[in-house]
Formats: sequence, C-alpha cells, structure tokens
Amino acid sequence: MIVAPSAPGLPAAPGDGQALYAFASQLYPICRSITGNGVRQTLDLIGRHIDLKRHEVASGTKVFDWEVPLEWNIDDACVLGPDGERVVDFRSHNLHIVSYSEPIRRTLSLEELQPHCHSLPAHPDWIPYRTSYYRRHWGFCLADRVLQGLPRGRYEARVDSSLAPGSLSYAECVLPGSSKDEVLFFTHVCHPSLANDNTSGMAIATFLAGWIGSQPRRYSYRFVFAPGTIGSLCWLSRNQQRLKHVRHGLVLGLLGDPGALTYKRSRRGNCEIDQLLAYLVAAEEPPGNVIDFEPYGYDERQLCSPGFNLPVGRLTRSVNDGYPQYHSSADDLKLINAARLQRSLEVCQRAVSILETNRRYVNLSPKGEPRLGKRGLYGATGGRSPADRERAMLWVLNQSDGSASLLDIAQRSGLSYAAIQIAADELGGAGLLATQKPAARKRKPRTSAVARRRPTRSASGGRR
Repeated sequence: MIVAPSAPGLPAAPGDGQALYAFASQLYPICRSITGNGVRQTLDLIGRHIDLKRHEVASGTKVFDWEVPLEWNIDDACVLGPDGERVVDFRSHNLHIVSYSEPIRRTLSLEELQPHCHSLPAHPDWIPYRTSYYRRHWGFCLADRVLQGLPRGRYEARVDSSLAPGSLSYAECVLPGSSKDEVLFFTHVCHPSLANDNTSGMAIATFLAGWIGSQPRRYSYRFVFAPGTIGSLCWLSRNQQRLKHVRHGLVLGLLGDPGALTYKRSRRGNCEIDQLLAYLVAAEEPPGNVIDFEPYGYDERQLCSPGFNLPVGRLTRSVNDGYPQYHSSADDLKLINAARLQRSLEVCQRAVSILETNRRYVNLSPKGEPRLGKRGLYGATGGRSPADRERAMLWVLNQSDGSASLLDIAQRSGLSYAAIQIAADELGGAGLLATQKPAARKRKPRTSAVARRRPTRSASGGRR
C-alpha cells in the first residue's frame, strides 16, 4: 500500500489556488517569444512577488552550438480581406501571428496568401501556435473554418514587427540556505497566450519560490525563468562553474490541466529526485504517471544533455503534445483551474519538505534492538503488536547503517514519510541515532609544476 506522504519539516502552504489562478490570468494575455518586451513584461509581473535578478544576453552571442537571435517585438498584424475588413487580427488573439514573423506589407491573391496560413483542420475553431525563430519568414495562424471560408480576391498582409539587435532576457530568484548545495527549479517563459503551457508553470514556480523564501532551509534554491531552449542554453553557458552545486532539480510546466501528474525521470534515471517524485505522484488521487527520460520535451533536454547530465527531472500534468488543446487557442484559462494549480503546488512543496529532511543515519546501538522502553520511547504494556510509532522506530533503527535514507525506509516499510522522520527525530534525541556524514568529494590530484616540466623518455630512450 502506498501511504500518502507528508513531511513535518516545513509547514503546508495555505489553500491559495484562487491566487495562483488569478496570477496565471495576469500572465496569460502577454505576447511572449524567445526575446523581446513580452518576456520583460512577464518578468516584471513575476518580480512583484519574488526578488529577481535579471540578465540580458546580447544578440549574436555564441552559446555552445547556438547563437542568440535578433530581438523580436511586434505592435500589430492583420490580413485585410477584399472588402478591407480584418479577417485575421493579432489584436483579437496574439496566436494569430507566427512568432518571429518579419515585418511585411504586401498585397497578394488568396492563392499566394494560403502558404503563409496555418490552421488545424481537426479542430476547425481553434487557432494553432506556430513559430519561426531561426528562419526569416512570416505567417498567420487562424481557425480552419475561417481559412476555408475566405473568398477569392486580393488580400493585404501586414506585420508591424521588428527584428533588430537587442538581447535575450531571463531572470533568477536565488534563496540561500545553510548549504551551498542547490535545488534548481526551471520554467520556460517564452510561450504567448497558452494558459497551461506555460502560465501554469510560471505561476507555480513564483508561488513556490515565495513559500520557500519564508521558511528555514538547509539547501539553497535557484529558480530560473527563461525562454525555452536558447534561454536554458544561455543560463548553462553562464553558470558552468556553479553546476557542481546542483544536487536536485525540476523543470516545471503544464501544471493546470485536467490530466494526472506526470513525472519524467532525469537522464540518469536513478537520482534522489527521481525516487522522490515517483513516490509523490504515485500517492496522488488518481495516481500519477512516471515516464522515462527521452531527449524531447522542455528544458530538461538541455539540463540533462551529456555535457551536463544534471540530476533534473520534469513535472507536468499532461505531457507536451499530450492533450488535444496543446499549442492552440483552446489552451486558455478555461482549461486550467484553481484546484489543479493548488494541488500541483502542494506536490512541489512536499518534494521540498522531503528533500530538506531526507538524510541517512547510523544506529549507535546496532547490536540487537536497544531498549526503547527505558528511554520512554515504547509502550509500557507488552504483548501487543507495536503501533505505527513504535514500528517506525524499529524500522529506522534496523535500516540505519548509513546506506538507507529516510525515504528509502518509508518506501520499504510502507509507513508514511512523516512517521519515519518523526521516529528518526525521537531516536536522535535519545542518543540512539546519528546523522551519516556525507562522503568527502574526491578532488582531482594536482600535478606539481616540477612534474609538469619533467621530460619523459620514449621507448627508444630519447627525451620527448
């Protein structure tokens, strides 16, 4: 039986689903892309709730195999029909424009316009979301019912946008703890009016950072709000020396739709974050899903690429391309709701609570069971099966040889994490348990300057 886990290390958050939904509603209308003022406006809103450090990466900056593109901003876009009326209007929905469309003003026939139009025939009333970040292009997205109803004639396509040297914007919220070891949370901020993908992730990351910031903590926490792919690559390129401190991480997104929670494992597949999130989503009602890593998805692709291989998984409800409304105008504020946002936040908070308290211990009286009764830790009347409190103590004592974490013990015993943690606290207070010290991290041996200069001999005896 899976016991719904809880952890007393940090207090539960108040039921604040309505505030989450209200904040997501503020973020939803903004026209965002991988660069531009929409991202900055988004970061401004997030910065009203938590302290952010903003970063700008100039256009043309080389980032591994990529390059930061020109900055894109848009004021207006439309298609005027033969009668001069707007048949496609960016002002009515910002998905109507292909993101990164170059500025144009052109008169053309219906046949010439159609290759620049994108629709969803399977969902004739929905507007698709399309992009063209790295190829100069322009285009419009519209409901297929509208597209099929366009009469023959002359049309005017207008895109009042700019592509110019500028920068890519991202931001971090850093919450120092007693340790330099970090927990990394990452969420993408580049999608325009898509409520689940990803105003839900931005809202939850913001509220989670605010909650963690109000608590005492062992770990340091770093929240990164960045455009997808190129944004995470920029962050990685600027933080390579810091990555050694990342002990756990989660990419957050798609957390407000009706689907059950889904955890995607890290590339390593066996990290503590993998074990923990599998444990948490299995305890949900209905039970969530755990899927293996694959190199497709969101920014876990970059964080888990072979050159970094960070211990980072991804938490969503439905997966990318896993619900009908994905990347369309139907991913709106009616798709998400306060209760699901709140529940997603609570699972993140439980994950933090367990990470904060999940330690390995050593039994200081390992030869047989120590006498708990004389320490006031066991019931006075014998002959009965032990209650959960006593069972938890026996499990902790039995398993505490320095190799098993409290989460390991909770999973093996079938008892709640809270019961196991309380037992460990009581046993520690009675002098029966000590925290296992982490193994010293190995340092690469340093070669002395003399050794580096010393010549070696080849097989023939000559110096080389």
